[in-house]
Amino acid sequence: MQPSMRSPGAPEMEDTDDDMLDCLIVGGGPAGLSAALYLARFNRRFLVVDDGRARASWIPTSHNIPLFAAGIAGPDILALQRATAERYGARILNGTVSALGKEPGGFRATVVCGESESRELRARRVLLATGAVDNEPDMPDVPNAVQRGLVRYCPICDGYEAMNRKIAVIGFGSRGLGEAVFVARTYSRDVTLLTLGRPMELDDDQRARLAEYAVKVVEEPITALDLDGDKIAVMRTGSGQEHRFDVLYSALGMQVRSDLAVALGAEHDAAGALIVDDHNRTSVAGLYAAGDVVRDLSQIVVGMGHAAVAATDIHNRCELPTEDEPEWPTRARAECS
Repeated sequence: MQPSMRSPGAPEMEDTDDDMLDCLIVGGGPAGLSAALYLARFNRRFLVVDDGRARASWIPTSHNIPLFAAGIAGPDILALQRATAERYGARILNGTVSALGKEPGGFRATVVCGESESRELRARRVLLATGAVDNEPDMPDVPNAVQRGLVRYCPICDGYEAMNRKIAVIGFGSRGLGEAVFVARTYSRDVTLLTLGRPMELDDDQRARLAEYAVKVVEEPITALDLDGDKIAVMRTGSGQEHRFDVLYSALGMQVRSDLAVALGAEHDAAGALIVDDHNRTSVAGLYAAGDVVRDLSQIVVGMGHAAVAATDIHNRCELPTEDEPEWPTRARAECS
C-alpha cells in the first residue's frame, strides 16, 4: 500500500496499489529534497526514492550556501532539507530506481529496496535528481580520497578559505589546466598541477596560460603519501622529490548518473549530462531533471534552483496528459549540437 503523500491539511486520498503518483523524484540530494519541499507545499502526491549516495554528503564545509555565513557541512544540509520536507508530509523511501519506462499516461518505475525486495511505482511525471559521482584520483594506499575529505573537489565552494595558500590541483588535459588556472587567478599564486604521471602535451597557448599565472606542473607519478590527520601532508614522486601542500583539489571530472534518462532517449551532452529547457524538462515528455545530472554549473544552489523551477512546472502541468506535451523547444535541441 502506498501511503498518502500530501502536506498537513490537504484532503486525504484513498490509497491503493494502483495509485498514480503526481511525481516520482529520483534522488534525495539538495535538488531532490528541494523539489520535495515544493511539491509537498503544492499538495501533490509524490514520493522521493533515495539511494543514499548524494554527492553533497562528501562536502566537509560549503561556504556558498546563503544564510550560512560560517559554512555548513554537506550532511547537515541534507539533514535540514530532509527534516523540512518531511514536516510538510514528504515521504522518502530508501531504495534505488533500477528501471524507468514510459507507459500511457506517465511512467512506470522499478524500485529495489534492500537486497531483494522490489516494487513497481507509477507516476504521471518523473524528476531525476540523481546527481553525479566524482572520479577519484589514483593515490597510493589512499582509496576514496575525495569521499574521505583528503582531496576536495569544489574550489568554488571553499577556495576563498584557501586564499594565498599552497594549492595542488590533481588533473590533466584541458580540464586539469583549466581548473589550475581558475584557482591561480582567483585564489592563490602558488598553484601546482599534479598529473599523476600523465603527460600534458601542452601547446604554446596553454604554456603561456600556465606561465601567466605561475602554475607549476609535476608530471611524475606520486609513489607515496604521508597523512596528517584529515589531510595529505607530503606527496613523494618516483624520483624522490617531496611536495607539501595546504589544500588539494581534484579536477578529474565526474560520472553523471543519467542512465535512466538516456535509456529513454533523453538528449544529453558528450559527458552524459542532460539537456533541459527553461522549465527543466528533458526531451522526454514528462521527464524533468535537476542538479548535477543537468548540464550546468555544479553547485548546490543551482540544483536547488533547478528543482524549484521543475517542481512548479510539474504542479502547473500535472493534470495534463504527457502525450499532449508541446514539442521540446528547438533552442534546447540546438544546445546539444
